[in-house]
Amino acid sequence: MVPGPGAGLATSATADQVAVRRHNLAVVATHLRRHGARSRARVAAETGLNKATVSSLVAELCTRGLVMEGEVERGAVGRPGRVVAIDTDSYVALGAEVNIDYVSVLAMDLGGGVVEERRVPMDTATMAPDLVQDRLADTVADVIDRLVARGTRPVGLTLAVPGLSDESTGQVHDAPNLGWRDQPVVEAVRRRLGDPDFPIHLDNEANLAALAELDNRGPGRSVQHLLLLTGAVGVGGGVVCGGQLLRGARGFAGELGHVQVDPDGEPCPCGRRGCWETVVGLKALLRLAADADDEVRDPAVDLERRLQSVRRRAVAGDERTLRAIEEVGRWLVSGCGNLVNVFNPEILVLGGYFAVLGEWFVPQLREGLRAHVFAPEAGGVTVELSVLGFSAAVRGGALRAAQAVFDDPTLAPVREPIDLDHPTPDRTGALA
Repeated sequence: MVPGPGAGLATSATADQVAVRRHNLAVVATHLRRHGARSRARVAAETGLNKATVSSLVAELCTRGLVMEGEVERGAVGRPGRVVAIDTDSYVALGAEVNIDYVSVLAMDLGGGVVEERRVPMDTATMAPDLVQDRLADTVADVIDRLVARGTRPVGLTLAVPGLSDESTGQVHDAPNLGWRDQPVVEAVRRRLGDPDFPIHLDNEANLAALAELDNRGPGRSVQHLLLLTGAVGVGGGVVCGGQLLRGARGFAGELGHVQVDPDGEPCPCGRRGCWETVVGLKALLRLAADADDEVRDPAVDLERRLQSVRRRAVAGDERTLRAIEEVGRWLVSGCGNLVNVFNPEILVLGGYFAVLGEWFVPQLREGLRAHVFAPEAGGVTVELSVLGFSAAVRGGALRAAQAVFDDPTLAPVREPIDLDHPTPDRTGALA
């Protein structure tokens, strides 16, 4: 049968309607994620959608397990209505990280709350990549099993690795501190997890940590220009310009630790000498602060425990520890001065071990940047400490995994029909 002359227009109109509804679902879901529980009327007023449309959208989001109804809104003008909020019981998003001293996994509900977190101390740099990936996948699988037993399902997983990562292929091109080259990490983890029905992505750990820092500030503290410096054995950076993460032409931006600062300096795992991380990375600090047989240099000991030992020694006035911090701080000021000259951020955030020892590093930076930055008053930059600790990258990974379902809520399957006045969606099911 030959379609009539208006068939193409009808098909196009239907497609447009579907696209508009998908967009509006994303608007409502994202608004509730950012601003918290609200009545339907308040969502309509704040998003510019009409009340009938919002009611229909909320009903569909409830059937998909993304939104749930709560208490009556208090203090509202006019007839009070029940608030709707992101459903924090049905789905979780996962972030997993491989770093030099550990692998870790974090599960976050769609409201941003941490549901499970696991970190396993491990000297990954001395282990074969296959073995590290085995341990990582085992840790992820264990967390998923615990979540599924409670009726919660993953929407996605993002893997964080300290090195050059290609999101499009899921491959780590070069992670020098891990000794990884051309590792198909996403494929390897997917296979070890039994080919799960949720997407798995790959990203640089500093990029993901920067996303977590932006999210942690909330809607009332939006930042357009931010520089995050993560400190571990390696040093990475996440650069936010104009409110967007700076990734570069092929996604390889942010490798700040491999800016060469001393051509005749210490050898770097990347194959060159005198990279910035050889003088400000954790290995450099610990080498200056403690002997080789000291517990703080043992990668089998939990990283946070080792850093707290270093911090206690500094608080107690241990001269060797304080000299080590001062020497690293001198290189930190020099490198950060160059970065502030290039990017002119509003905020310079110190993460990782820099934050643990921040009470010594921050005064050095605040004083030193005034001398190292060409612009007056250090270009207006303020120095802050991350409060996310060594969870920043996995938190950012979970946020990125969750973003897919907020961008397109129709990825979450429709459950059984519910009473739209009293939605109580089923707690089981997985993303299609």
